[in-house]
Amino acid sequence: MSNKKLHDLTTQVRRDILRMVHKVNSGHPGGSLGCAEFLVVLYTNIMNRKEGFDMNGIDEDLFFLSNGHISPVFYSVLAHSGYFPVEELNTFRLLDSRLQGHPTTHEGLPGVRIASGSLGQGLSVALGAAESKKLNNDNNLIYTLHGDGELQEGQNWEAIMYASAKNIDNLIATIDLNGKQIDGATDDVLPMGSIKGKFEAFDWIVIEVENGNDIDSIIEGMEIAKTATGKGKPVCVLLKTMMGNGVDFMMHTHAWHGKAPNDDQLEIALNQNPETLGDY
Repeated sequence: MSNKKLHDLTTQVRRDILRMVHKVNSGHPGGSLGCAEFLVVLYTNIMNRKEGFDMNGIDEDLFFLSNGHISPVFYSVLAHSGYFPVEELNTFRLLDSRLQGHPTTHEGLPGVRIASGSLGQGLSVALGAAESKKLNNDNNLIYTLHGDGELQEGQNWEAIMYASAKNIDNLIATIDLNGKQIDGATDDVLPMGSIKGKFEAFDWIVIEVENGNDIDSIIEGMEIAKTATGKGKPVCVLLKTMMGNGVDFMMHTHAWHGKAPNDDQLEIALNQNPETLGDY
């Protein structure tokens, strides 16, 4: 997909996120907006995907969203990638909808492989999928996305230790480094020191993307990450993003981690992201 189309799609995804959380006055726009460029690039230009969807995921790359509260961006990208009708975004967080606040599997929403409401579990599941690929001689890759605040959960570090110990080299774990979580800055809630240093100490290959909201930088970083697979070590991408990216009053603060815009705020935000592909 050309850069213009990627930018247009990213803008549309931002509009989707804003309108989804506004309609039900619930959801998590901050991290969703910050990861819009990444997920658009991942699903359009990086992952090897097949037509249709099945839970086995044989002969294709797989993605696991660990920080499931950013479901608005995940649902929007899945819809625009053809997994289900874009119009279904209008059912976000409604009773009996397949698009619950955190992704779940029992509703049977195409593209969703695990329930990810509880933080810290995604990497453990992804490691099982990565080992399954190896056992089945499937050379495709496993991708994951995690929040930086999520790394305060201890289960992550058990999985990080296991991945390098067992030479899981068909996995690329991306960390959304926005420095924010629901209660404030990550350094104020529970400082984690050098995340790069920690992953390297656990014997991972680490790639840094300094501007995780720049499409060219994301493409370059993810392509480098792909070339680093297959070398006996798991790969980590540190993606430095801005929470609330694309909406000026949502940026530089944790306040919009889990708060929906009101009518006036929605209008301001949408005006900052002019319609490109047509709203649902």
